Amino acid sequence: MAKNPLARHGGLTYLHIPAADVRQSAGFYASVLGWTIEEREHGLRFADREGLLIGGFGVGPAQREERLVCYFYVEDIKAAVARVAAAGGEVVSPPAAENDIQVARVRDPGGNLIGLWQFAG
Repeated sequence: MAKNPLARHGGLTYLHIPAADVRQSAGFYASVLGWTIEEREHGLRFADREGLLIGGFGVGPAQREERLVCYFYVEDIKAAVARVAAAGGEVVSPPAAENDIQVARVRDPGGNLIGLWQFAG
C-alpha cells in the first residue's frame, strides 16, 4: 500500500482557517497562493498545488495577533503581494529582506495574519 504523502512525521499537513466569509477567504487563498478549492458536503476545503497541505475554512474569529504565524513560500513575492488587496486582503508589511529571503506579512479577508516568503536571489 502506497504511503499517503500527507502522513509525514512532524509535517504541517492540515490547516483550519477561520473566516467571516468562507467563500471570500477561499477565493483569497486561491488567488494569492494558487490553492485548489473544492466544495464538499460540510463546506469548502483546499489543497496546495502539491497536495501536501490540505484544510478547510470555518466561520470564526481571526488570528489577528502575532502568535503562531504561518509563512507560505511564493514564486514571485511582489506579484503575490499585489494580488492580496485584489483578493480582499490587506498588506501589513511589504516585502523586505531578511537574510537571504524576502518576507511580507498580510491579512486574509477574515483578518488572519500570514506571511509570504521567497528566496532573495
